[in-house]
Amino acid sequence: MLHVMLHEKGLLIMTVSGNFREIVLDTETTGLNWEDGDRIVDLACVELVNHIATGNSYQTHINPQKNMSSEAVDITGITDDFLMDKPLFCEIADDFLNFVCDAKLIIHNAQFDINFLNSELARINKPLFSLDQTIDTLEMAKKMLPKSQINLNALCKKFNINTSHRSKHGALVDCFLLAEVYLHLLGGRQEGLSFGTHDQNNEQNVKMVTKFFRENPQRRLENLNFAPTAEELSFHAEFLKSIKSPLWLSSG
Repeated sequence: MLHVMLHEKGLLIMTVSGNFREIVLDTETTGLNWEDGDRIVDLACVELVNHIATGNSYQTHINPQKNMSSEAVDITGITDDFLMDKPLFCEIADDFLNFVCDAKLIIHNAQFDINFLNSELARINKPLFSLDQTIDTLEMAKKMLPKSQINLNALCKKFNINTSHRSKHGALVDCFLLAEVYLHLLGGRQEGLSFGTHDQNNEQNVKMVTKFFRENPQRRLENLNFAPTAEELSFHAEFLKSIKSPLWLSSG
């Protein structure tokens, strides 16, 4: 099936694909340094098919066998008492890996989460993840929005994504938000036009996505009409000046 997508920067992107599966992934941890023994306490994944959330997700809290730092408690609201009866990573590892399977991982600041995941997997002699298996939305945002703030909150604000339900950091809610941000970074909710014969699998995907958004109206993407900031307009104008003999100034 041929997909055509007009990127907001004017690039026409065409791909041929069937059902393309990706996993948006996020973690919350006891602290920021896996090398000092910090552990994962909240792990979540959201499934995308052809860049659209299907409604399938995976989420679990984990007993890290280590105390939460005060900073982590402030950010997540997760306490040591809450985690005491939660499963160990070794007890959830197979379910998590089976959900991910061989899909690409969509992560905001992929190096951070991959370091923590690999630290946990190494402890139980499981195969490690490679950065080649990831798409880093932080790097995407750096290229698409130079000189702009590109943390998750800032990107949600930039793309008019509703974050009113996010009082604390949580892996699952952040996955859903990142799925929307990722779609905007790709160019918008409408992935493309399909040419060819009727595709039953595609029809099934549409039904799944329609059902998901009907049952979860808070997950709907907001209006795509977002205006550039004065700083971004100035940067764009300077960039245009650097282009020698642009086609739009030629006499034709």
